[in-house]
Amino acid sequence: MFFCGYPGQHGRLRQGNVTANIDIGAGWDKMQNTSQGNCSVSATSAVKVIRETNFPGLTPAARGKVRDIYDLGDRLLIVATDRLSAFDVVMPTPIPDKGRVLTQLSLFWFNLLRDVIPHHVLSLTEFPAPFDKYKDDLAGRTMLVRKTKPLPIECVARGYLSGSGWKEYGASGKICGISLPGGLRESDRLPEPIFTPATKAVTGHDENIPFEQAAGLLGEELAEQARSVTLELYRRAVAYAEPRGILLADTKFEFGLLNGQLLWIDEALTPDSSRFWPAAQYKPGGAQPSFDKQFVRDYLERIQWPKTPPGPDLPPDVVAATRAKYREAYRILVGHELE
Repeated sequence: MFFCGYPGQHGRLRQGNVTANIDIGAGWDKMQNTSQGNCSVSATSAVKVIRETNFPGLTPAARGKVRDIYDLGDRLLIVATDRLSAFDVVMPTPIPDKGRVLTQLSLFWFNLLRDVIPHHVLSLTEFPAPFDKYKDDLAGRTMLVRKTKPLPIECVARGYLSGSGWKEYGASGKICGISLPGGLRESDRLPEPIFTPATKAVTGHDENIPFEQAAGLLGEELAEQARSVTLELYRRAVAYAEPRGILLADTKFEFGLLNGQLLWIDEALTPDSSRFWPAAQYKPGGAQPSFDKQFVRDYLERIQWPKTPPGPDLPPDVVAATRAKYREAYRILVGHELE
């Protein structure tokens, strides 16, 4: 049994069997009248939406903002649900296809850049008992992975001045202790990509830290390796995405150790872990449109939600527009529609 989200007329949820279908036509019809990019999803398509996994007799070791994680000893089963968080609060309304986009786009990048660093994925289709009974529901949104010891920092690469980096630059002219040229505008391209590690916050926002502090947590040699790999992955991803019309403003990587070897873990260059900007609309000097949950954030600002739990139900047009953006990012980067 899963808790399945049904974005209906009022965007509310109800408990149901995972095989039930979700009609997203109402929100999609509204979105069709806007210029949100190309996406060939039919207005009458029915989609399986998973907000939370609940397998009989099986309890996840952890539920994150998006993922349910099952501990299998030396392996983990990581299920990307369709949950969406905004301003550090998980919304009650899931986004159809979001979990599948995150998982399948991650696998695409893991494989494309595997010569830079090995990844932790073992399979997206073969799951050990008793999870094999739920194979049809798990496939496409679930990774069976090697268990590693995650580094206690998030490894962030920035090529543009945005987000917390923009705020830090405005206050000090630096990001994570790295001095930058004066007079830069919001969303300006940096002279070269920079490595800006951050602590992992259990709740709330991560905190940017200087490299020296990261080295104190990891040791100098491992910190140097993490920085080198982070910047190489970023440069390679930028070189791939930009000719396809997407600017990779910044992205967050996570790495783990297994038998002394550094592995790329968690997710890889997704709309949740990265800022993807449409190159054709790039205009430095302010915030940029993006391939992510921008529609949700804009809606929440518009209704003046206080940014404290619980989150409000999301209307169908916001759900449909957000779904379309995730799918569009996948299509542009991978080269075909999400299947």
